[in-house]
Amino acid sequence: MSLPRRMWSLFEPVHAVTYFSPQAGPIFEAAGLRGFWRRYFAGRAAPLGPVTAGPVVAAFFGFSPAMVGRAFPDVWTRITPQAATEARLAGARAALAETCGDLDLAEAADRLEAAAREIDLPGRTLAAAYADLPWPGDAPGRLWHAATLLREHRGDGHVASLLIAGFDGCESLVLRDALEGGRLRASMQAARGWTDEEWQAGAERLRTRGWLGSDGSVTVTGSRTYAEVEAQTDRLAQAPWQRTGAPATELCAAALQPIADRLLPLIPADNPGALPSRA
Repeated sequence: MSLPRRMWSLFEPVHAVTYFSPQAGPIFEAAGLRGFWRRYFAGRAAPLGPVTAGPVVAAFFGFSPAMVGRAFPDVWTRITPQAATEARLAGARAALAETCGDLDLAEAADRLEAAAREIDLPGRTLAAAYADLPWPGDAPGRLWHAATLLREHRGDGHVASLLIAGFDGCESLVLRDALEGGRLRASMQAARGWTDEEWQAGAERLRTRGWLGSDGSVTVTGSRTYAEVEAQTDRLAQAPWQRTGAPATELCAAALQPIADRLLPLIPADNPGALPSRA
C-alpha cells in the first residue's frame, strides 16, 4: 500500500463520522434539516456558499446531476451554509468525543493538522473551500477539520485522475462495481442517483472502449486503466506527506491508528467511499 493510501485509510474514518455516526443526524435535525441526503449535500457543499446545482455537480462528480438538482438550491431554503457548516462540525465533535474521548485526540489533531496545512490548493475546489474555514480550537474539532481537508484534497485529485482517464461520473461507478464482481451496484447506484437506463448506457460506453466485456466483466485494459487512476490519485495526494517528512508522518500514523480502529466499525461495509469496514 502506498503511503498516501495508507494515511487515507487512517484519516478517512475520522472524516466519515459526519455521515455514519449516530450523533451527527440529530444535530442537523435540531438545526432544521431532516433526511440523510439533505444533510450530506448541505453539509459537504456548505463551504462553497449558497451555490446552485452546477458547482456541486462538478465538484461531487459521481452523483447524478438529477439527484444534485433535487437538492440544490432547495436545501438553502431550509438551512444556511453557515448553519450547515456549524451543525456538521458539531456532529463530528460529538461523535469523536463520545466514541474516542478516552484516546489522545490532541496529539492526533496536532499531527494531522500539521499535514493538512501542507496541502496544495490550486485546482482543488472542495479542499480550497474548506481551507478558507477557520480552524476549530478544540482537539476533536481540529482533528475532524484536518481529516476533512486531507480527504477533500485527495478527492479533488481523484476527480482529476478520472477525468484524465476519460471517465464520467456514472462510468467510474460502473467500472468500480464490475471490479467488485457486481456486488456494489445495489448500494452505489441508488446512493449516487443514477437510473437503470443511465447505468446501462454507462456500461455500454465502457464496452465500446474495451474496458468491459460483453458479460459485464472488467477486461484487462479496463482493470489497468482503473489501476492507473488509483495510482495517479495517490501521486496527487502525496505532497502533504512529503512536506511533513517521513518521521512526522509515521508519528501521525501511530497517533491516528487507535482512533481509526475505534471508528471503522461505524462505517457500513458497502460504503460508497470504498473504505474497508471492520463491522
